[in-house]
Amino acid sequence: MISQGGGALISDVERSLVIRRVDAIAVKVPLEKPMVMALERVDLAENLVVRIEAENGVVGWGEATVAPTMTGDTLAGMVAAVREKMISILQNANAMERADLARRCRNSIEHNSGAKAAIEIALLDLLGRHLNVSAVDLVGGALRQKVEPMWLLGNSVVAEDISEAEKKISEGYHFFKLKVGVKAVEEEIEAAHAIRKQVGPDVRLCADANAGWSAREALQYARSTVEAGLEFLEQPLPNRELAAMRTVNQQNLLPICGDECISHTGDILTLGQNQTIAGANLKIIKAGGVTPLLEAASLCARLGLSVTLAGKVAGTSISAAATLLTACASPVVDWGVNLTHVYLADDVVRDPILIKDGTVRMRQGPGLGIDVDEDAIDRFSVS
Repeated sequence: MISQGGGALISDVERSLVIRRVDAIAVKVPLEKPMVMALERVDLAENLVVRIEAENGVVGWGEATVAPTMTGDTLAGMVAAVREKMISILQNANAMERADLARRCRNSIEHNSGAKAAIEIALLDLLGRHLNVSAVDLVGGALRQKVEPMWLLGNSVVAEDISEAEKKISEGYHFFKLKVGVKAVEEEIEAAHAIRKQVGPDVRLCADANAGWSAREALQYARSTVEAGLEFLEQPLPNRELAAMRTVNQQNLLPICGDECISHTGDILTLGQNQTIAGANLKIIKAGGVTPLLEAASLCARLGLSVTLAGKVAGTSISAAATLLTACASPVVDWGVNLTHVYLADDVVRDPILIKDGTVRMRQGPGLGIDVDEDAIDRFSVS
């Protein structure tokens, strides 16, 4: 027997967990309604699901969403990356060496951060289930047990946004992200004030333009929504206009959150130090895994940047559980969490993650703490 961490004993047999099978499964899951953003419309969730099975029968699950306008990942590309580059690394390997396996998979191919993320999530789930511990304990442990989720508002007219916000407040939400950059900026400004008036001063609001504005529009929105009390404006400008985004942020009207402009920790360092951003939207699929995301969050903390964690529209409760445990382990998550499984018409787990009293609690079971329904995986799988 050997002792680890807090004194738990692990036998020599438990030190070996041989991987016997890895599956890369393409799934398409319907949304409740289309999600319209400045540069993208999502009608159907297209996701990679990774299933890793050990010789003892334990199974771990991971997931990544397509993000062609953010990471360049397509469904076919993610499936191919796993099948052609990563399965050979994992097959017959010892999953107890999950950190090294995840590193080797990340180094096996350039880009393809979604596929890399799905692999590490599945390894964490597998090992956590095997050791009967939460996956969060494998990445440093939880710093909190719950986080505050946000709901996205992006209807064609503000009356629909207000109606939806009121419904979600009754369900426990107290944080909303306005998807802007779709309508004329004057309409977006009016909508921010109308929504604030309706929901009151205690509900948290922010906005995300998904790189859809010009410098003039971004500055106009920032100046004109001060009284609406938004917490931040996410990625108002495309990456080619980062100098203008820095100007908007330095006006100290509305803190700028970087998203599409961040692809690795070097971007966070540069953009944080030169005051282009006041915070960062961190996604596991962009970071290439839970471990690199937590490294990015630690850098944000050192730079004094705020952090929001998000999934891409729309992962199932598999990736939502991974985002949730990562948020609970992050040194900073003051700008809330966007869990995107809530926008799906169905899920692939028997116990979807629920919002209660304005918060979402970390799952307490082993691994990701979810019960995956393999029949649902089969139902939504595509060739």
